[in-house]
This record gives sequence, C-alpha cells and structure tokens, in this order.
Amino acid sequence: MNDYYEKLTAYLLEKNDSLSYAQAKTWVELLWDDFETSYAKAGYNYKGKEVTEKIVTQWINQYGANLHEFVTNNPKYKHLLNQNDYLQH
Repeated sequence: MNDYYEKLTAYLLEKNDSLSYAQAKTWVELLWDDFETSYAKAGYNYKGKEVTEKIVTQWINQYGANLHEFVTNNPKYKHLLNQNDYLQH
C-alpha cells in the first residue's frame, strides 16, 4: 500500500509545487480513502488497489495543481492541510 501512496505523492508534487511532501501525502491518503469509502457505501464490490490508483491519478490530473488552495474548517483535517509552516519539497 505504501508503494501506491509514495508513487501518487511524487506525482502530486510534480503537479503542485506549492505543497510540502507531508501535505501531498496527506492529500493522497485522503483521496484514496474517500474513493474506497464512497465506492463501498454505494454498494459496489471492491475492484482492487489498481482501480483506486487509477481514480486518484485522475483526480490529481484534474485537481492536483489547485489543492494547495483548499481550506477546510473540518477539525479532523484542518491541522494537516491548512498549515503554512510546512517545508516545501
């Protein structure tokens, strides 16, 4: 699993140089979990990590360059995504 996260994190950092490594990895983990959770809640059978990787890659292609602009008020994620003191990669 970690290999998928590392690969997608590196890809996101290529698309968005405003994110730190930690922020990019957090985004990848959130996107991954969001897709798998939503897919399961919709009642679909699990299609494997390759399908999830494909979807997260598509989302990074579409939204990755702007993810640093996202601001959340959700306390669960706020401390992970809204900090300006991350070191850039």
